[in-house]
Amino acid sequence: MIIEEIVIVRGGGDVATGCIQKLYRSGFNVLVLESGNPLCIRRTVSVAEAMVSGLTEVEDMTAKRVKDISEALDTINKGIIPVLEDVEGNSIEGIKPIAVIDATIAKKNIGTNRNMAPITIALGPGYYAGRDVDYVIETNRGHNLGRIIFEGFAAENTHKPGLIGGYDNERVYYSPMKSTIKVVKDITERVKKGDVIACANDVEVKADIDGVVRGMIRDGAVVGKHTKIADIDPRDDAEKYCFTISDKARNIGGAVLEALMIGLNRMNSNNYQIDKK
Repeated sequence: MIIEEIVIVRGGGDVATGCIQKLYRSGFNVLVLESGNPLCIRRTVSVAEAMVSGLTEVEDMTAKRVKDISEALDTINKGIIPVLEDVEGNSIEGIKPIAVIDATIAKKNIGTNRNMAPITIALGPGYYAGRDVDYVIETNRGHNLGRIIFEGFAAENTHKPGLIGGYDNERVYYSPMKSTIKVVKDITERVKKGDVIACANDVEVKADIDGVVRGMIRDGAVVGKHTKIADIDPRDDAEKYCFTISDKARNIGGAVLEALMIGLNRMNSNNYQIDKK
């Protein structure tokens, strides 16, 4: 079995999926590393859902849960995105990828470093470009969204959701305590202000605005205190956004692809020879 150089993406959430799509469409072989218990709320546009359902589709991509590296390589050969349970990144050293992209947006350094691959990229705060990783991508909405940082940090976490339809904090919902979530209103359902959208144990979580449930954690998920569990989109035509990658994710994905190409061009200009596996 022959596979060209692999790009490993740590994380399979909605923003990571925007990056994965750019890489996949551009001809890169992508392997996604995820948790066995992903807590994505935009499940319909996250390849991480393959960990739960076994197989999931996002726009023009199919992602599949795989049990090991051998199955991952076979899956890549079939044109499908493999998703492997490996939060710690233990498989990276054995795979020797051409690039590692930390797309978890953990907003802290989770250990991705320049020794992992010839090219390393991280999304958002927590990493210093040029020291911890080669490139950092700005994830904060605004003028600099998607900017490639060659030296330094991304903007610090604002703890404030992006503005959509005139709302920011009102449209995103968090667990009030460590709890098991019971979904009442799932993705695509339209709600009114005051409607119960979920229960955290016995505590009702109510909508603060009218709109469409664009993101909802899966039913029965066990979460910690202040874990993001839902978001409501107030736009009139919001239903159609539930199954498509967001503008933010596409923007960041484009920046990741650009950073990867910059890295590859720099390697080529230095006459760097890549060993084919």
